[in-house]
Amino acid sequence: METHFSKEQLKDKDNKSSEKILRKCVHCGFCNTTCPTYNLLGDELDGPRGRIYLIKDIIENNKPANEKIVKHIDRCLSCYSCMTTCPSGVNYMHLIDHGRSHIEKTYKRPFSDRLMRNFLSQVMPYPLRFRIIGILTSIIKPFSFMFPEKIKSMISLMPISFPRKNLPKKEIYFAQGEKKPIARVALLAGCVQQVIAPQINEATIRLLNRHGVEVVVIKGIDCCGSLNHHLGKSDLANKTFKKNILAWYDEYLNNGLDAIISNTSGCGTTLKDYKFIFRWDDELKKKAKKVSELTKDISEYLEENVKLNFINKNKNEKEYKIAYHSACSMQHGQKIHDVPINLIKKTGNKVFEIPEGHFCCGSAGTYNLLQTDIAKKLLKDKISNIKKVNPQFITTGNIGCITQIASGTKIPILHTAEIIDWYTGGPKPKILKNL
Repeated sequence: METHFSKEQLKDKDNKSSEKILRKCVHCGFCNTTCPTYNLLGDELDGPRGRIYLIKDIIENNKPANEKIVKHIDRCLSCYSCMTTCPSGVNYMHLIDHGRSHIEKTYKRPFSDRLMRNFLSQVMPYPLRFRIIGILTSIIKPFSFMFPEKIKSMISLMPISFPRKNLPKKEIYFAQGEKKPIARVALLAGCVQQVIAPQINEATIRLLNRHGVEVVVIKGIDCCGSLNHHLGKSDLANKTFKKNILAWYDEYLNNGLDAIISNTSGCGTTLKDYKFIFRWDDELKKKAKKVSELTKDISEYLEENVKLNFINKNKNEKEYKIAYHSACSMQHGQKIHDVPINLIKKTGNKVFEIPEGHFCCGSAGTYNLLQTDIAKKLLKDKISNIKKVNPQFITTGNIGCITQIASGTKIPILHTAEIIDWYTGGPKPKILKNL
């Protein structure tokens, strides 16, 4: 793609990076074939190729975004399926992030939209605030029919009650046994996940401890920063990024870390991108690069570094049919696809990939709260494809997908780490008690 950025414009680091990305695009349109919103809506501007032109227009000409541009950019899921498909290696992820940041700086959204986005920004990344809102939501849930559609959708996604935490809250979870631990890792506790699904972190910690890995959960690190990042709120996101980087790097230097574990693929994708975000920051680029290099998805870390002892494999006579949903941030964002599937297969159960598994379920961070109509249509398609394999339960590696899919089906869904924990000596997940 031909570009016309001035020398002055290219002094800006974001413009410089985006210009290189734009030049790689050859207009082939392969990206549109795997884009969920293009396939659903059929509008060129609701596909990656069209959005690339829109972003190029506003950043190259340094002009404010308008309502039309914002509508189509907002409809992007950031599923990154287009990046998997693109034969030219166009880094759409970094381009759409730049576009969203530009929109946030140059476009004044309608009041209701601003209110919703600011609410999400100020609540979801903070576990205590989110828990309080969750409790209030559970009280008003019977009256949800009285609220606007977006508020109604938000209420429907919130759990009726919050699971109790079964592990004591502490900073260090020591490896089992008397031997020296084989490794020491930091676990990202997450923001929403630790409130609505603490069992995922608990299963992850038990699993790692059981196999000789010491786990540290650093106080003060909750959100990875991706929520504000994808809302275009760069200043807020960067504040969180810097806090996390400095805390993890300090732990790495002083006490040693072999890895930083993410069991939420959306968060893991962002953590691995810290090195790009701070590539021009003389103070942080070295530290950010190290944090990104240390980051591993839990499935990735288990496959590469842990010899799993499947002691429950032969104890469970029943063979389950499991549908594996590959989260977009896992398969497209981190390029991890086969690893979780192969891990689950080692339990002795039958694992089925969901037809059209490259398409998003509609969760996409806050997408199901901001673009409710499209998210519901994508969910309907996802549930339909899940039913084609007739599973007894579903598994995935992302809390957003778990929440979204659970809202559309009664088939139990749980995190991959919970299955591996169960089959290596941990408890059977409560959600499967009737199976």
